[in-house]
Amino acid sequence: MRIEHVAMWTQNIEIMKTFYTDYFGGIAGDKYINPRKSFESYFIRFDSGARLELMQTPAVLLASGDTNNQYMGLAHIAISVGSIEKVNSLTDELMKAGYTVISEPRYTGDGYYESCVLDPDGNRLELTV
Repeated sequence: MRIEHVAMWTQNIEIMKTFYTDYFGGIAGDKYINPRKSFESYFIRFDSGARLELMQTPAVLLASGDTNNQYMGLAHIAISVGSIEKVNSLTDELMKAGYTVISEPRYTGDGYYESCVLDPDGNRLELTV
């Protein structure tokens, strides 16, 4: 068994698409638009075969916007970038581009080398080897 894709709602579908394609090498499929439901989505495919679906509609309620605390539901997405050097350089690149770094690159108690950054909508991304 494998997870086929993870989906997330956004109010900024084009910004989110650009973030995941520019910084993580994702390839965006064609935008799907259902005008009857005011719904739009993109599937972003990554080298591993994993996919992320970005969805937008005015009918979805906003989250609290509090990125300092954790809430029930999806906690984070871990993205393996391939090396310690890439974790370090991508974290630095994202910080210089103005994205929030929640935790600097480090070894965790469970043996991972990772950092944690927020995407444009405030979703937590663990960048790991």
